[in-house]
Amino acid sequence: MSDTPTRPARPSRRPAPPAVRRLPVAPALRLSRPSDTWFKPALSVVVASAVPHLTLLALGRLDLVIYTMAGSLCALYGHGLPYVRRARAVAGVVLGMAAGLAVSLTTASLTGSTAVLIAVGALLAAAQKAVCDATRIGPPGHVIFTFVSSAALFAPQRPEQIPGHLALTFGAGAFAWLVALAPALVRREGPERRAVARALEAAAACAADPGPRTRGAAAAAVHAAWQCLLASGRPTPVRRSLERLVVHAEAAFATPGPGTGGAEPDLLRDWAARTRARGPVPVPPPAPGTAAELYGIDAERAALRGPDGRRAARRALLGRLGPGSPLLPVAVRTLAGCALAGYLCAALGVGRPYWAIVTAASLYQANVTLSWNRTLQRTLGNLVGVLVFAAVLPLSRTGPLALVCCCLFFSFAAEALITRNYWLGSVAVTPMALLVLEFGGVHPAGELIGDRVLDTVLGAVAGFLAAVLVTNRRATGRVERALDAAERARAEAERTCADPASAPADRDRARRTLTAGLVELREAGDTAAGEWWQRALPEQRLLAVERAGHRTLAATAHRRGSVDGTTSTAHAPSNGAA
Repeated sequence: MSDTPTRPARPSRRPAPPAVRRLPVAPALRLSRPSDTWFKPALSVVVASAVPHLTLLALGRLDLVIYTMAGSLCALYGHGLPYVRRARAVAGVVLGMAAGLAVSLTTASLTGSTAVLIAVGALLAAAQKAVCDATRIGPPGHVIFTFVSSAALFAPQRPEQIPGHLALTFGAGAFAWLVALAPALVRREGPERRAVARALEAAAACAADPGPRTRGAAAAAVHAAWQCLLASGRPTPVRRSLERLVVHAEAAFATPGPGTGGAEPDLLRDWAARTRARGPVPVPPPAPGTAAELYGIDAERAALRGPDGRRAARRALLGRLGPGSPLLPVAVRTLAGCALAGYLCAALGVGRPYWAIVTAASLYQANVTLSWNRTLQRTLGNLVGVLVFAAVLPLSRTGPLALVCCCLFFSFAAEALITRNYWLGSVAVTPMALLVLEFGGVHPAGELIGDRVLDTVLGAVAGFLAAVLVTNRRATGRVERALDAAERARAEAERTCADPASAPADRDRARRTLTAGLVELREAGDTAAGEWWQRALPEQRLLAVERAGHRTLAATAHRRGSVDGTTSTAHAPSNGAA
């Protein structure tokens, strides 16, 4: 042995997280299970499009399809919302679609400059992305708006034609609004039943296999179910039963495991299946504190509908659109990427740069990693879709009715496939978008295919380059704000739980606020984890706050379970929830 003294080993420093994260390929293209409601937007858009299409066919004016299609595509939105909120949301979509179309048509009538048209298209795409993200309108998001407004920018237009074309859009949009709300005549609590069924299924998964992943998914599903019920309108017997079911789902995910107060996983799954079916909603046994919980829901629903609640909702929306919003960098990415894609295509002499603008706009997701996934999916789907278009083009040219039927078929196929994976849906979207051009006249097939391939590649490259270069350092700031909000919500929940004088409605509201804070924290953490060029995330604090929050939720569930029967039913006569 050597007598040379050994130096004590230096403590190893924790390596800094890499600024550039590994980009996946195979997971981005992997197929998943279809959505449980895929057929709703698929059937809605077919019905909403078929009537205007066939009407124009009978009138011999299929060249106007682009304007009625702008309104018909509004039927794709709002299918996860209760019908009261869906009516307002789809009406807003129709107005937003018409506003974007009006800007495009006016610009097209005033100038033929490609540079100006591309600039306006990029600005519209960025604004549509920001508004859709802020209002959380959900899929298909801003892409449909950008598709319509960008295509209209490059269509020949005269000022005197604009009122008539907008009237077609409003007419088709009004019919789409009726189509979107028509299921309420058959099953008016359908959206609420599906939201509660998802909450029960997620709670069953958490009760069967407790862990951070299943607990987070259950918290998000329960929070979504409460939000759906809060927005669903006046209480009905069915909605009362649904609220009781969410109380059980909430208890199951807050205290998962046998013997902890939550329902058994098999029972939760059985309730979920019966809730989703067309039969009567299961009526669960009264959980401890159920009547107090329902009283709290009534109080919260009344507060949200009051003047203060509406003002708070407006302030929250403006905050998501304000200068400090974390959505702003994504909107700037959209603006830069769409402009770069459009000008690049114009420089190369491509006749339809709006395809490149739409391709770039479709890529932007919450972070760079998700945008990379969408880049792969969009490129693969468009390239395969071009081959499908080449195969069906001879059939579509056998007559106008065949063209209309082909477009309706691909509209249905796109919504049927897109929930499996975006690239699979793009295989149907691409031929539909190319066939729309045939309504205005026959175009050389080789030219259409070549332009579409070139626009897809250039739009994808330019769009993802902008996503990489335009940094989003606000993602970490959003995590820090979510951490502070979750800690405040946890402290408030602990205070109200420990105070014997606190009202049951206050305790339940504090628990729901904490659940919402934990959902926002997980969403902010996942978004920041896939972002590039930012400071390191406070991962240890994030994990600690999540764990403490879920422990507090469990404590409040136990506290609710210890309330005696007198307290639990104290408010029952006021709302009929006993």
